[in-house]
Amino acid sequence: MKKLAIAIVTVAFALVGCSQMTILRTEEMRNVGTDVQVAVLSNLDSAMRKLRTDNKNLRKRVDSLRAELDASALAQKRMMAEITTLSRRVSDESERNDSRQEEIIYRLDMLLGKSDKILAKKVVVSGAPQAPMSLDSLEREAEKLVEAEATFNTARSDFHSGEYKLAFKGFKQVYEQMKTGELAENSLYWMGLCLIEVNQLDKAKKIFTNLSETFPDGAKACPSLFKLANLYGEGCDIQSQKQYLQKILSKKSCEKTGEFEQSAEILQEILEKEEKAAAGEQVEACVPVVREPVESSAAKPAAK
Repeated sequence: MKKLAIAIVTVAFALVGCSQMTILRTEEMRNVGTDVQVAVLSNLDSAMRKLRTDNKNLRKRVDSLRAELDASALAQKRMMAEITTLSRRVSDESERNDSRQEEIIYRLDMLLGKSDKILAKKVVVSGAPQAPMSLDSLEREAEKLVEAEATFNTARSDFHSGEYKLAFKGFKQVYEQMKTGELAENSLYWMGLCLIEVNQLDKAKKIFTNLSETFPDGAKACPSLFKLANLYGEGCDIQSQKQYLQKILSKKSCEKTGEFEQSAEILQEILEKEEKAAAGEQVEACVPVVREPVESSAAKPAAK
C-alpha cells in the first residue's frame, strides 16, 4: 500500500512536470509566432514604402515626359511658323526676280525696235477695207508706246525702292494711257501690288478682280486670282478663299502655272481641316494676318 502511494505521488509529479513543460513550449511557440508576425509586418511596411517611392518616381517621369512633349509641340509650331515666313520671303523674292526679268525683256524689246513693228501695223476701219495708217499716226503710236514703257519701267523701279505711292501713280498713268494690251494688264497687276504694300487691301481686291474680269485670258489672270485667294485667306474669309482657289483649278489657262499647284495644295489643306472639324476634332482657329504698311523711303529719316 505504501509502495502504491509512492507510485501515485511519483506519477503526479511527472504529470505536473509534463504540464509545465507543455506550458513552456506553448509560450515559446507563441513568442516565435509573434516574432514572425512582426517580421512579416515589417517586410510589408518596407515593401509599401518602396512602392510609394517608385510610384512617386514614375509620376515625376510621366510629368517630365509630358513637359518634353509640350516643348516638342511648341518647337514644332515655331518651326512651322518659320517655314511659312521663309516661304513667303522666297515667294516675294521670286516675284521681284520675275519683275526684274520682265523689265529687262521690256528694255530689250525697245532696243530691238519694237516701235518699228508698230510702223508696219495696219488699222481696220469699220465698214472699209484695210488701209495703212499715215506715217504721222504710226509715229505717234510708236512714241506713245515707248513713253508708256518708260513710265512703266520707272514705276517698277520706284516699287522696288519702296516708293509705293509714287509707283502706283506711274502704273495708273500707263494703264489709263493704254487701256488694253499686255502693258495695260501688267500695270493693273502692279497697281494691286502697290496697294497691298500700303495696306489698302480692299482696293487691292477690287484691282485684282477688275484685272481677272478685264483680261480673263491674260498672263496675269491666274496670279491675280491667287492674290485674291491669299488676301481673303489672310482675312480668315475661308469661303471666299475657296471660291477663288476653285476658279484657278477650273481655269484651263492656269493648269500649267505655279498658282495651279499651290491652289490645289491650299484647297486640300482647307478641306482636311473642315473634315476634322466636322468629325469633332480640335482644329487650330484661323487668326487674321495684321499687315503693317511699309513706309516709303521718302518718309523715312535720312541716315546719318
